[in-house]
Formats: sequence, structure tokens, C-alpha cells
Amino acid sequence: MTEWDAEIRPRLTPYFAYGAAAVLVAVHIGLAALLRVGTSGVIFRTADQVAVALLGVVLAGAVLLLTRPRLRVGPSGIAVRNVLGDKIISWDDVVGVSFPTGARWARVDLPDDEYIPVMAIQAIDKQRAVDAMDTVRALVERYRVNSG
Repeated sequence: MTEWDAEIRPRLTPYFAYGAAAVLVAVHIGLAALLRVGTSGVIFRTADQVAVALLGVVLAGAVLLLTRPRLRVGPSGIAVRNVLGDKIISWDDVVGVSFPTGARWARVDLPDDEYIPVMAIQAIDKQRAVDAMDTVRALVERYRVNSG
């Protein structure tokens, strides 16, 4: 198991994701219940109601993927987990960490002008994002000096 000096997650986005997921499930279950109320010329069966409710659950699950982002920094490198993937970047490959003006989230800068987005540090978190960037930059400076 790798030791990490810092673990950073977004603060506000998960709240929005949980709320949106709850609304999606509630709306789809409500729609499923209302499918057989009244006549519209279409015959809805129980299977249709179940399918609409399950669609809400699937969509809510997709929205909940927005709660996954995480950034960890430690002696072995930087571990970035965004919505669909995990990547550990060794210190030899890290050029720096930046938060470009107007960007929604930070990024790990790599050689040859490449980068990996870091959705764990988001502009919407304001001062918390600034503090996170200060922490990450200090750790990058510490480990880049030791590895180089």
C-alpha cells in the first residue's frame, strides 16, 4: 500500500451530483407510477413502468460518477482519479501542476506540452481550490527536488 501525503477531493460538485441523482430517481419513479393513470391511446404495462424507473436509476448512477474525482500526492508520484479513470504519474514525468486562467479544474503538466486534467481541484470550490493548489505545489516542489 502506498503512503500519500495529501488526498484532495472536490467539495461542492458531489453535493450537486447527489442532489441531481436523487431528483432523477424520484422523477423517473414518479413518471413510472403515472404511466398507467388515464388513457392516452398507448397501453403501458408493468414492464414499461419498471423500465422507466430503472432508467432513472441508471442515469443517477452515471451522474454519481462525478463524485469519484480524487488527487493523491506522495513519494511514489501523483495519483489522479477523474470520472472514468485512474492514473499514477511518477515524479520523473511531472513537470508541474497548474490551474490555467478560466479553467474549470487544475491539471498535471507533463513533458511535451501534454497534461492530465485534475477534476479534484475545481474552480467552483474557490478558496478551497487555492489552498489545495498551494498544498500540491509544495509537495511537487519537495518531491521533484528529491527525485531529480
